[in-house]
Amino acid sequence: MENLKPSEIVRKLDRYIIGQDKAKRSVAIALRNRWRRQQVPDDLRDEIAPKNIILIGPTGVGKTEIARRLSLLTDSPFSKVEASKFTEVGYVGRDVESMVRDLVELTVNSLKARQQNAIQPRAQQAAEERLLDILLPPPPVHQAPEAPATPAEDGAGRNATREKLRQMLHSGRLSERYVDLEVAERNMPMVEIFSNMGMEEMGINFKDMLGGLLPKNTRRRKVKVPEALEILTQEEAQNLVDMDRVVKEAVKKVEQSGIIFLDEIDKIAGGDSRHGPDVSREGVQRDLLPIVEGSTVTTKYGPVKTDHILFIASGAFHTVKPSDLIPELQGRFPIRVELDSLGREEFVRILTEPRNALLLQYMALLRTEGVEIAFEDDAVTAVARIAQEVNESTENIGARRLHTLMEYLLEEILFQAPDLAEKTLTIDAAYVEERLKDVRDDQDLSRYIL
Repeated sequence: MENLKPSEIVRKLDRYIIGQDKAKRSVAIALRNRWRRQQVPDDLRDEIAPKNIILIGPTGVGKTEIARRLSLLTDSPFSKVEASKFTEVGYVGRDVESMVRDLVELTVNSLKARQQNAIQPRAQQAAEERLLDILLPPPPVHQAPEAPATPAEDGAGRNATREKLRQMLHSGRLSERYVDLEVAERNMPMVEIFSNMGMEEMGINFKDMLGGLLPKNTRRRKVKVPEALEILTQEEAQNLVDMDRVVKEAVKKVEQSGIIFLDEIDKIAGGDSRHGPDVSREGVQRDLLPIVEGSTVTTKYGPVKTDHILFIASGAFHTVKPSDLIPELQGRFPIRVELDSLGREEFVRILTEPRNALLLQYMALLRTEGVEIAFEDDAVTAVARIAQEVNESTENIGARRLHTLMEYLLEEILFQAPDLAEKTLTIDAAYVEERLKDVRDDQDLSRYIL
């Protein structure tokens, strides 16, 4: 984990997220506390639980982005899940432990991909040697020529031919040649059936259990040399990865620095009803409680402890309050931060300031067609003002409104870009007003299009 001070975390978040200073400070402190926990004596370390956070605010104000950027800053395993997708046992839906299994699966795949990238040079070298063996097969063992060459002469000749083939391979002169290759087919459908039945969620890894018992299906394919080299490189990369090490490291990362983002937690907060949907909501909360408190979840990669996973929950809380959650769950989310609604000033900054600013994204997209597009300041202000007006007159979806407005604003240019004679365009306020006038003035149209 990168050793970042809270102030450094906030500064890094500022590059991508406008405003929401209170939320940034809270998550920065929670993250720094993880590092602090690693420094305390062993006997006290396990006693320090993460301070889970509830982010309260309407959609589109940056709740998810804060959590996602936080995980990227620290290279922490991260998974987002909607709490409303869970249902208690007996109802149709996902079981709550699946979020931990998903986090482990994502982390294993990520670490596996990294290790494959790290060993890519070795894999390519091994694949090249295998391909040369295919191009220049060894002589039959039992064939006895009438005038056999001496071993030294035979070896020298083969080596010279092999090196000549290697040079031809590197120079691309073999690119059109076909070779016969044994290609492994996907594993037997039965394994997939077990997986789809959810058996692996019980911690039973059928692919490992049955994969070694049943024969591997392979078939011969005639492929061009470049494709053969790619297939062989993938096979070698798979063989060189130390999966035991990957799994061990992934489980450790999840347990010590995992982040689970529980979106829409307000959807499972209910009233005092003892029947109907509220019973199901409360059941989900009670199922979530042991995971958030700290328990051991069985996964196909082994047991995973959730004691030190950081849970960041979020919700709009329009019709309910955090206090409508069951008391035990409330106690596991001691930090509550209310995020600010976004207005015209924030929209202007969101369009222009972040490293991934929306205007920069569209400029980069159009540049691929040779089109240079520029936005005048008054055009940016007009887009921000209209976004605020539409949010106020219809449903407030925060900064997400900017995405729909920009797409509608630039629709004609994006469509015509490959055929435009004029490759330099400037967007001014008049163009914005003209393109967005109808949808802004007609609320029914706004609801449909924006």
